[in-house]
Amino acid sequence: MAAEFTSFATNWRGGSMQHDLWRYACDVYARPGVEAACLQAQDGGADVCLALCALWLEHRRVEWSVARGTCLSEIASSWSSTVITPLRALRQQWRDAARDDPTLRDLRENMKRLELEAEQALLQRLQAAAGAWPSESGTKPAWLEWAVPDATARLALSQAANQR
Repeated sequence: MAAEFTSFATNWRGGSMQHDLWRYACDVYARPGVEAACLQAQDGGADVCLALCALWLEHRRVEWSVARGTCLSEIASSWSSTVITPLRALRQQWRDAARDDPTLRDLRENMKRLELEAEQALLQRLQAAAGAWPSESGTKPAWLEWAVPDATARLALSQAANQR
């Protein structure tokens, strides 16, 4: 997720954004160290929206399964490849040129907002798929292990997310 996520989340007033996963993601992302841990996870090949969803599912004590993981992975992969990744690539492509061009700098800022809105839309889609999955006491969810393959990034994200 882009570094501006916390500011965007704090200032967003859209009514459609008031679902549990979005609120949880905003709360977790605002905690010290989570942004850096998310970027570390992303560098290790993780999808940050899936990682935040995994944290949310673990918090809710939803049991992991291959079928559930596949369901969420397909949702994230489809949306990320067609929407988020192209927006991010264009935004990054404009980085150097935007330093010297105020118009392009403004367009790049708008691109950041679009990227964040696309990530929010992905979280909504993940919420729609997983929101009704029941909590199960006594189970050890394994969502984060599934969503963040790099053990170091997973540990950093887990530790940062558990801080208040």
